[in-house]
Amino acid sequence: MDSKIRLIAKSITWQLAGLFTMTLIGFAFTGSVTAGGGIAISGAVVGFICYFAHEIAWSKITWGRRRRE
Repeated sequence: MDSKIRLIAKSITWQLAGLFTMTLIGFAFTGSVTAGGGIAISGAVVGFICYFAHEIAWSKITWGRRRRE
């Protein structure tokens, strides 16, 4: 099972990759770095919270895990 600090680190690195990608997509659709960045930051904040909550929830589910021998 991952520690909470590991989950936070995974969430941050995932969101940084998403932030970069969403900025590019937002820029491609709007032609504005500011609008693209705003879209990306909003998505990153919401995505971070959802991803972290999702990981916490799954860490409590034992289904599909193998016991250590």
